This record gives sequence, structure tokens and C-alpha cells, in this order.
Amino acid sequence: MKRWAVLTVAAICALSLVSCDSSEGGTGLGEAEAGTLRVLAGSELADLRPLLEQEAAATGVKVKFQFTGTLEGTESLANGKVDGQYDAVWFSSNRYPAAVPEAAERLGEQVKIMSSPVVLGLSASAAQRLGWTGRPVGWGEIAEQAGKKAFTYGMTDPSASNSGFSALVGVASALAGAGNAIDAQQIASVTPKLTEFFSAQAMSAGSSGWLSEAYQRRASGQDPGKKVDGLINYESVLLSMNASGKLPEPLTLVYPSDGVVTADYPLTLLQSANSDARDAHRKLAERLRTPDTQRKIMETTQRRPVVPGVQLGQQFARKDLVELPFPATQQAVDALLGAYFDKIRRPSRTLYVLDTSGSMSGDRIESLRAALIGLTGADGSLTGRYRRFRSREEVTMLPFDTVPGSPETFTVPEGDPQPALDKIKRFAEGLDANGGTAIYDSLQRAYDIMGPLVARDPDRFNSIVLMTDGQNANGAKFSDFQLRFPSLPEAMRQIPVFTVIFGEGDSAELGEVAKRTGGNVFDARGDVLPKVFQEIRGYQ
Repeated sequence: MKRWAVLTVAAICALSLVSCDSSEGGTGLGEAEAGTLRVLAGSELADLRPLLEQEAAATGVKVKFQFTGTLEGTESLANGKVDGQYDAVWFSSNRYPAAVPEAAERLGEQVKIMSSPVVLGLSASAAQRLGWTGRPVGWGEIAEQAGKKAFTYGMTDPSASNSGFSALVGVASALAGAGNAIDAQQIASVTPKLTEFFSAQAMSAGSSGWLSEAYQRRASGQDPGKKVDGLINYESVLLSMNASGKLPEPLTLVYPSDGVVTADYPLTLLQSANSDARDAHRKLAERLRTPDTQRKIMETTQRRPVVPGVQLGQQFARKDLVELPFPATQQAVDALLGAYFDKIRRPSRTLYVLDTSGSMSGDRIESLRAALIGLTGADGSLTGRYRRFRSREEVTMLPFDTVPGSPETFTVPEGDPQPALDKIKRFAEGLDANGGTAIYDSLQRAYDIMGPLVARDPDRFNSIVLMTDGQNANGAKFSDFQLRFPSLPEAMRQIPVFTVIFGEGDSAELGEVAKRTGGNVFDARGDVLPKVFQEIRGYQ
């Protein structure tokens, strides 16, 4: 699963007695220690920290986490960056790493700890309106109603989060109607039906946690974005949302009768682990699979037990689920993700508000150039291939210093995207740093630019990315933004602003901008701007 913003993970670490590191995808967790298991994990596993603290006394095992997304984790496995830096990986599923030979060869003993299928959760009123309570519903019927816009839903980016990828695999496999794992030829045949299904997607996100929080805010009127009828997410996330009591109405879980894809959370030893780590892995895995601990996991995280004989709680309405086959090769996975981004999903429109003030000179402006150039396809890494600017996407660049600069809009065509990508690359290479810092004049200018673009073509995912390395020094103030925002047209208020703190940017103000607009805040301090720009792509 893709992680939350860096600031959020840092907060998790600060509150936890289970050690973790927020430098996601960094250089590892230090030297190997006896009695310590260094784990590269999905950030959703942070909810296990109280239980791991309790079990530490019984096992003598201290767990040190570093969080990453499944795709990034697979890349670290494939290029050997895990060797000597971690003892184990703990993703929601090993299916994707297993499909990449260079990653699969580094996986050792795998012990399944818990499970959670990816299903559709709809508000109770929407499920009743559609007649999806008390009877079997298949993916075909769900896709048909989605094509009619009979309901809307949110889903995570399948290149950023396992829940989104599992949903994509599930619906594609079911619509293909094949008993075996879907292949590239079958993907092409079901693309029209998949396009119909994803036409109802109204929210995207880089992580399951952020998606559920955003849905909750919208449902309760705390977020200016349009309300959606439901989410495709882990069963555990949907059940936890119901149990929280924070939703205006509960979610009805729809378990497609033709099958689901289930996360099985294998705690996986790495081949490079030493004997101490192997002993720690064995002790921890054995303890986590005891009946008492399995029940604790079920009660605290809403995930299903995997040990026979542990009875499911009453919250699990469906006991026996059909498991759909997963693509067996990297080629099939690539074909599915490529079709999703370039043909199937609704295209996006993103406006980048880019600080090019004098304080950005030197390494900072070079980092900004590199971040943008990487998104044109220059980054050939596993993650870079899916976080580039995509076919049919509309991208506007608005540099600013003392005043907003001249915007330039690029549309990436489906047939031959390279000329447009080359233009974006040349634009990025030409960015220079000078002048002051007019953050809020530039944000207002961004809204002025987006207005006619959205009016002309409203059926896109719209977002604004605001990046600054300093304090606002020119033009309108933050208080002016606060006063103006409520008077913006409704369509503009519904555009999330993803703010990026770089250098000495005001984290409090930028955090409030993101919160007020339904966006998210990202911390790019520490020379990680290219990586953060890739991370933001999961929300667009």
C-alpha cells in the first residue's frame, strides 16, 4: 500500500514504542541487531504497533519499520537495495514482487498473518437505491451501473496502493470471465467494459488510509469536494470506518459474487537475513499465528484470521469468498497498468504552481527541474514508468516569484505523447530562480486559469500542486486566501490543492491550504522533491 504523506508517517513514529523510520524507501534501518527484525513494510501496518508492543515481552523481538509502497518495495527488492538493510518485508501481498524475477529471488520464507479482501463499500442509502442489499451482485452488474453513473466511488491509484491494484485485477479478471490469470490479450478485450466501470470513479488517492479519511470528510461536509457514494478498499478499512461512528450513515459492503482479490499480509524473511534475524522472524511469526493473537488482530484491525479454528466475528457478513486469479507475469501486470493509465481511467488535469524565487537558486532549482523532467519519462525506474505524465493528461505550469509568471498548458495525446513530453522537458529545463515570493497571488491566479479549463472539459480529475521553498513575501497574504476561498465558484472550491514544503516553506499555512481544499501536504525537505512529485501522482 502506498504510504501517507511523510509528515503523517513521522507522527506515527513519534507516538509509537515500536521503532519506525519515516525516510520511506531510504537507505535502511541501520546495522543488524540481535532480537531485532528490520522490516520494510506497507504503512497500513502501523495499526499493529500496539499489539506488537504487547507481544514484544513474550517474543523478545523488537520490530523496526520503514514504510514504502508495494511498487517501490518491489523495486528495492529487484535492484538489491534491501540486501543488508532489512531482514524482512511485510506487504499486503507478495503477488506483485513474485511476478518480477529479480525481486522474487530475494524473498525467503513467507508466513501469512491475516487477510482482507478488497470490496466495494457503498453508503447504506446508495446500496438500497441500487438494490444491492440481500442478493448476489457481480462485477458485471457493478460495471453496468457505473457506466450509467448510477453511483460514484473512490479508489486508490493501482500503481501506488495494493488496494487499488487488487481492485483493478479483480474487476478485469471477472469481466474477462477466464478461469485462469488474465493476460495481455484478455486485457485488450475487456478495456471497453473497464472504461465503463472506471467512468464512475470520482476520487483517487495514493493510499487507502488517506482515501478513507477523505471520504469521511466529504460525507460529513468537512471537505469541499463532491460527495461520493462509496469506496473500493480493504474490507478491514471499510469495517473500521463503520466502527468509528464518524460516518453520517454506515457503509454497506458489497462482495462481488464472481470473486475478489484478497491481501494476505505475508511476513516474509529475506534471503540475505542472518541467523539472528531468522530466529526473530520465526518467533514473531509463530506468536502472531497463535489463536489468541489472531483474535486480537481481528478485533483491533478488522482483518480476518488465517489460522483454522479461529471463528470469524459477526462483522464479517460474508464468510466464504471466491478468490480471483492474479496475473502471473510482469508483462501481464504492465499491460494492465498501462491500459488503465493510458486508455481506461478518466484523464487528469493538474496545474503546478512552482516557486522560482531567488531562494530557489542553485541546488533547489536543479531539484525542481529534475522532478519535472523525471515525470516526462526520463525516470526509467519501475515506479517512474507509472508516475510519468500520462496519455490524455492536461498539464499546466505556472512559475512564480514576485508575481505569478506566464502559464503554459500541455496536453499529452494518446497516440504519440513524446512531442508533448519533450515540450514539458524543455519548459522545465528553462526554469530560472530570481525575485520574491508571491504564494497567494499565484494560487489565486491558478484558480483563474483553471476556471475556463474545467468549464470547457469538466470530466477530468482536477488538482493543483503548490510548491514553495519560502515564506510568502509579496502580494496577498494567507489571511486573504482564507477570505477569498469561500467566494470561489463551487467547481474551484472542489479542486484539491496538494502543497509541497520545500526548504523554509511555512508548514502551518501550507497544511491549512491543503486541509481547507481537501488536498494533502507533503514534506520535500531533505532533497527528496523528485520523489515527492512522484508520490503526488498517486492522488491525481
